[in-house]
Amino acid sequence: MNTRLGAFAALAGFAAVAASADPLADRAARYRTELRDSILPYWFDTAQDASHGGYTLADAGSGPGPAKEKMIVTQARMVWTFSLAHRLGYSDARRDHLKAAGQGFRFLAERFFDRDLGGCFWTTENDGRPRNPRKMMYGHAFVLYALVEFHRAGGGREPLDRALDLFRVMQARAHDPQHGGWTEHFERDWTPLPLRSPDGQPEVAGLKSANTHLHLMEAFTELFRATGDPAVKAALEESLRINRTMFYPRDPGRSCFHRNPDWTPVTDPRSAGLSYGHNVEFGWLMLEAERALGLPPSWEHARAHVDHALAHGWDAERGGLYHRGSGDAPADDRKKVWWVQAEMMAALTELLVHRREPALEAPLLQLVGFVDRHMADPRDGVWVDSVNADGSPLRRDKAHNWKANYHDVRAIAKFVEAFAPR
Repeated sequence: MNTRLGAFAALAGFAAVAASADPLADRAARYRTELRDSILPYWFDTAQDASHGGYTLADAGSGPGPAKEKMIVTQARMVWTFSLAHRLGYSDARRDHLKAAGQGFRFLAERFFDRDLGGCFWTTENDGRPRNPRKMMYGHAFVLYALVEFHRAGGGREPLDRALDLFRVMQARAHDPQHGGWTEHFERDWTPLPLRSPDGQPEVAGLKSANTHLHLMEAFTELFRATGDPAVKAALEESLRINRTMFYPRDPGRSCFHRNPDWTPVTDPRSAGLSYGHNVEFGWLMLEAERALGLPPSWEHARAHVDHALAHGWDAERGGLYHRGSGDAPADDRKKVWWVQAEMMAALTELLVHRREPALEAPLLQLVGFVDRHMADPRDGVWVDSVNADGSPLRRDKAHNWKANYHDVRAIAKFVEAFAPR
């Protein structure tokens, strides 16, 4: 397979799994319509900032309201999703998703990039003035991811050149030459934040996190696919190795949130536990990284994380994946968060594309049913932030500083590409 085609194109050869009598195919066909007619239009119509550029994300469930700031993660994620929507053919005469991505790209390039010291600011005011100029590698990962996708969608060479330039800054400033991996939190001048500084977002300043290293791998995968750059390849190989061994090992019960800079375990109880959503997200993103590198996909490793989530974090009665747990014990945080459901959808889809199995198909259908009943706003199909285990409302937000359209639209698009009749 030509690894430059990207994650979604890799699914195109599997259209034969879908058939008219197949419930996955039926739901995928409806998802395709919902993406075109309601989900993507919601984001196109409500989130673009016509005054300043970029996106305003503030909808507590009753309609868009004023945003307090713009944050690099969700700004970049919006560029990524609009780019993907255009590349998958969802633009039309009324809504040009490439144009929606392009104005977001320009806001990122003009307002978030630090022209003096390199890298990107964490937040800006709504008009683009720097608000929190610190440098967080989590946010930088999503800028790389967005720039590559915008380039693929038709944004020209500039976003790819910017991505490579940013990658080189990240390697020079944040890569740990002694222990490997990446330092994650910095002042504007690239001074590392002290251990547990409250200014470090997300995760814990001074530690290395599964969350950031997972998304660095995700970004390096797509940057390498687009460029073939040897330095990007080396970073991707390193991030893949670190994620597979230090954060998401073959025994999923040994997964962890954080490690010390020298990779020794963190004993602070505040770092105890694991995230089912990140575990299953790692599984399918690992497969993408391996494909990009031309390595045999580690199906058993990915399957182990999905099986662990089904055994310990799954609501077998109602469907849906719980938020967090510890080791091989039952989940101890049983709320159901939108992005966790999305990553379980993506992981189950990935495994079912590889091999149709009732043991995986049944929970995927159950998950879709739970989300349809309890998390998708019936007005437009957009998923709300979170619900309790029984589906009762917990947080009805549809858009906020951490909630854009990346997780759920990506999972739905992946589902559609895998199962919808053609």
